[in-house]
Amino acid sequence: MAMTTADIVVFACYCVSLIAVAWWVSREKAGHEKNSSDYFLASNALPWWAIGSSIIAANISAEQIIGMSGSGYAIGLAIASYEWMAAITLIVVGKFFLPIFIEKKIYTMPQFLEQRFDGRVQIVMAFFWLAVYTFVNLTAVLYLGALAIKTITGIEMLHGMIFLAVFSVAYSLYGGLKAVALTDIIQVILLVFGGLLVSYLALDRLSDGAGVIAGFNTLLERTPESFDMILSSDHEDYVSLPGISVLIGGMWVMNISYFGFNQYITQRTLAAKNLREAQKGIVFAAFLKLLMPLIVVLPGIAALVLVPGLDRPDQAYPEMMKLVPAGLLGLTFAALVAAIASSLASMANSISTIFTLDIYRKLVAQSPSEQQLVVVGRIAAATALVVAMIIAEPLLGKLEQAFQYIQEFTGFFTPGVVAIFILGFFYKKANANSALVAGIGSVVLSLLARLFWPELPFMDRVGLVFLACLGLGVLVAGKDNDAKAIDLNGIDFSTSRGANTSALSISLILAALYVAWW
Repeated sequence: MAMTTADIVVFACYCVSLIAVAWWVSREKAGHEKNSSDYFLASNALPWWAIGSSIIAANISAEQIIGMSGSGYAIGLAIASYEWMAAITLIVVGKFFLPIFIEKKIYTMPQFLEQRFDGRVQIVMAFFWLAVYTFVNLTAVLYLGALAIKTITGIEMLHGMIFLAVFSVAYSLYGGLKAVALTDIIQVILLVFGGLLVSYLALDRLSDGAGVIAGFNTLLERTPESFDMILSSDHEDYVSLPGISVLIGGMWVMNISYFGFNQYITQRTLAAKNLREAQKGIVFAAFLKLLMPLIVVLPGIAALVLVPGLDRPDQAYPEMMKLVPAGLLGLTFAALVAAIASSLASMANSISTIFTLDIYRKLVAQSPSEQQLVVVGRIAAATALVVAMIIAEPLLGKLEQAFQYIQEFTGFFTPGVVAIFILGFFYKKANANSALVAGIGSVVLSLLARLFWPELPFMDRVGLVFLACLGLGVLVAGKDNDAKAIDLNGIDFSTSRGANTSALSISLILAALYVAWW
């Protein structure tokens, strides 16, 4: 369904209102110039509701809505394992890792690695995260967002990407994290409303107007295989979601990396007023995560019945949006653009934070002024968006399921990232050499497994490579006593000094279950 004049007016009002709110919350008191703390960490003043909303807005974007809905079309509800396990992961991160990050008063994840190991680890990981955020995350969000806009409005891909980039810059570049986080409240409200509306209309159409319950029962009857949560080994998509090992293997590594050590997610918690507000925000985000399969996966499964035979699974969600009647389509379209723009703004802000504080301040200007840091951060964010626009079409234009591409690509690096942090937190002998070996070993071992064991599901590969990286790190650390200790016992884990041991025990149990399954 084409957008009517009323839809266009609603969408335009959303864009103008969001930019106005962003600039209003970004204003400074008379005589105060925005410094690096204001720009990168929102002056450490974010309340829990802003943190939780912003985590979800940063997480749920085009690669989630379009990509995961496409995976729902191709695979089924099993893809929702990412979302439900993510809710558990958020609680684990808030309990065991977040207190240390808050206590150390860090701005970035590479900065923490410098404190725990040394400057080499910081620089290597800073460049790694910049590359992944720019060439994978930003690129995928821009491309899939433009694809959705083209499907709904007919606007060409390039024009759609330009609009998304300019719009996200317009409301986020001046105010930094504060503008992004506080406007994310609006974005999440729209996202939840728009997603539930699309799911409702899809189910209602399936039942010929008899209601969502009847529609859901119809969906169960016509596509029972789409509701299998554990895929059998003979399933054509088993390589993407390899049965029970999804629950006890590599997906834990993927989730802990994303929600625990991912700059554009953790940056919101680092900007909290205090640890209690940060943890409450994490719990709020975990609650919202439970709703995501209903919002993003269910429409994809419904599309399998309503519009079978799509050329590409990623067309499923835009096709379902065509069910929205005139007048409401503009609001639903605004919800989709809100999810895309908030993630673009979050990623661009995190890229600017890492580049400015971990690379520019370390390698280029040793003692830059606060205002210089803010300017460099804005330039870095804008540059990353331009680069992502240029490479998006050539890189992703021929892929069928972009969400799976993102997961598989990041799976080359994720095992090493998690191994580095786990060693840093729980193994006192771990040093810079062991961290570097774990990080580099992740890429090498993942590539070798991809080349010489191609039938191995990538989720299993992530789990096995993670265990191998941990082993390499421990082995190297045992030969070098130059460890840089970090004080964990001085941090309050709700008066439980055994929390670190508990976390390590859980990790070992999961590893043992994974090996036993194999």
